[in-house]
Amino acid sequence: MLSVRQLHVKGRRDDLLPPTSLQARRGELVLVAGTRQDQRTALALTLSGRMRPTSGELLWDGAAKTKHVRVASSLVDAPGVNEPEQHLSVRDLVTEDLALIPRRYRGALLSKPWLKVNRFEDIAGLWTEQLAPARRIELLTALSLANPDTDLLVVDSPDRHSADPADWLPRLQELAYDGGRPLAVVATVAALPDNWTGPAALIGNADRRTAPAPAEAATPESPAAASAEAPTPETEDAK
Repeated sequence: MLSVRQLHVKGRRDDLLPPTSLQARRGELVLVAGTRQDQRTALALTLSGRMRPTSGELLWDGAAKTKHVRVASSLVDAPGVNEPEQHLSVRDLVTEDLALIPRRYRGALLSKPWLKVNRFEDIAGLWTEQLAPARRIELLTALSLANPDTDLLVVDSPDRHSADPADWLPRLQELAYDGGRPLAVVATVAALPDNWTGPAALIGNADRRTAPAPAEAATPESPAAASAEAPTPETEDAK
């Protein structure tokens, strides 16, 4: 399970990531909304162990070591970080990504059989910029799962490629709820889909500076208490 409490990354001027708390269990998809792309990417990098937080707590299966969550996680399609380069063909992208997967005593996975087994032969010759949003998220998440150590998927802003959740949400739900290999899946989004009823969080939800103040409790001297204690005409008549 991923457990995050008041995770904070300080920026040069504003907070790169305002304090944020969330949880994501295996077999669960959590959507985290934030209007700023830089904050969404900062959260994705921090959750996947690619960026060290300024403060706060990040635990994966109860362990606080950054290396632990980094090994277990895969960062998917973060803008300016690991999104596919437009000049790459799908075949070349697959070759490069598979070569990065640690494989003890064996060579790198070959792209041609991988594309066939995973049913991406039809798009192998396309440039990555030509991919439809749904096929893009299918390809990138499949590449992430080629690493058998991946138990946590962190997907950065899949909705930037399509405003229609149908192009990315079903794929993430499928990955999270797959009984064969249940994953903890976290996706940062600009806004929650209208029909989303699953686990969700907001970037900055643990920032005490912006949290609403608790309602003032009524005291005997307060107007609320006075009005509560004042007898009504009906009460006087009943006496």
